Amino acid sequence: MGQNSAAPKRCRGRPQIRPDEETLHLLVEAAAAEFQENGYAATTMGNVAQRAGISTKTMYRLIPAKADLFKKVIADRTGRFMLAVEPSDLDHMDLGEAVERFLIAFGTLALAKETIAMLRLVISESDRFPELAATFHEVAVAQTTSAMTQWLEGLRSRGLLKFDDPAATVSALRGMMVMDLQRTAMLGLSPAPSPEEIKTRARICSKLFLDGCRA
Repeated sequence: MGQNSAAPKRCRGRPQIRPDEETLHLLVEAAAAEFQENGYAATTMGNVAQRAGISTKTMYRLIPAKADLFKKVIADRTGRFMLAVEPSDLDHMDLGEAVERFLIAFGTLALAKETIAMLRLVISESDRFPELAATFHEVAVAQTTSAMTQWLEGLRSRGLLKFDDPAATVSALRGMMVMDLQRTAMLGLSPAPSPEEIKTRARICSKLFLDGCRA
């Protein structure tokens, strides 16, 4: 006489709840893709939620408006740069290596395909949505400029660099590192630089900068 196999027990506990931090990450990544593919005006909160696999109710609880979503996308990219240029890590390096590492991090941010796509979006849609330009400048440009200025001024205070005008120095260094490459990529005249091309550019810019500013 055969024995009946015991039926598997169904778990009746609550479904696992995803942490808000993980949900926000999914939303930011989905929003970045939607903005790049469709532009700001054509992107809807519903499409972002669907792409992320998250309910609109949960989405609006975490991010109440599309403008907030755009800011989150820019802040996420800028935050990665900030982590890469932590002064406590750079201070243990040789000066040339530290400047090169800083410029690689900045170039990786400014010359990424995603950043170039966002710049195109801001330029093309800022007439209708002026808050885009304000957000991009506040979250991306101002914060990266501030980080670079504070770090270089710290090196100057330690007697490692010599320059007169911090704002002009930082502007020149930023422009030397990314301006031409970013402009040609935005115009579609060349692809976004590869990581190796960014490293080579950073090495050249670091040498030119230090030859002119080393104390």
